[in-house]
Amino acid sequence: MVEMKPLSGKRRAYDRVLRFLLWFCALLTCALLVFIIGYIFVKGLPHISWSFLTTEPSFIKGTIGILPNILNTVYIVVVTLLIILPLGVGAAIYLTEYATNRKLVTAIEFATETLTGIPSIIFGLVGMLFFCQFLGLQASLLAGSLTLVIVTIPTIIRTTQESLKTVPQSYREAALGLGAGKWHMIRTVVLPSSIDGIVTGCILSIGRIVGESAALLFTAGMGMSLNNYFASFDNFIHSSGASLTVALYVYARERAEFDVAFAIAAILMILTLIINLTANLLGRKLKKERG
Repeated sequence: MVEMKPLSGKRRAYDRVLRFLLWFCALLTCALLVFIIGYIFVKGLPHISWSFLTTEPSFIKGTIGILPNILNTVYIVVVTLLIILPLGVGAAIYLTEYATNRKLVTAIEFATETLTGIPSIIFGLVGMLFFCQFLGLQASLLAGSLTLVIVTIPTIIRTTQESLKTVPQSYREAALGLGAGKWHMIRTVVLPSSIDGIVTGCILSIGRIVGESAALLFTAGMGMSLNNYFASFDNFIHSSGASLTVALYVYARERAEFDVAFAIAAILMILTLIINLTANLLGRKLKKERG
């Protein structure tokens, strides 16, 4: 056995300083998270009530409610997921399983990584010019959903790609050796083995959609009425509607009603915590089932 030489006094002091800095950074990060969550909850939770969650704002009745904003958020999440899941998962399958031109794959991966780093307000401007004006959708929930498709599709593609790459190559070779076709092998072997990563990416995308504000501010508009929900579907999807994040901006910046803004912030924080916990629990459960 090789005997380990004892560390010198200078080396031990250096090691202790680095360990202290690492612990300090970790504790500071946790303290900031606890402070932000605690401050928002202290300011916002006292102003959340059943009527606040189930009514619409009305100057005549003197009520303040966020039910239209909740419904708008749900609609945007559902429509965006219906579009990005087949597109994102399909693109990831093509890049991982079918694409043979490595230059093309590298270019697409570079494009998705670049899209991930672009500020969301730029997506909002592009969505406003293309979907709202060029396609004539105006400021509507449909335009907002299509804009968020561009914002979140890189997340789906990258998470699905990484999940597909974790599937052992022997699984593919065994399925092909038994006579399965390429698509049958992907559908019955590869996708079930990588479902945990796909679900995790889907949930993370939901969190990105729920927390998005700048892109929706330019594309989805700031409508806060329930009337559109009882009209025709065509009228509904082309109606302006503010999500929870846009409503937070309106109440805080335009109306200076900070109690309502903090209440909405508390609701968004709870939704974010639920989404992240759900992603972690589902990821662990699916990995355990696979193991």
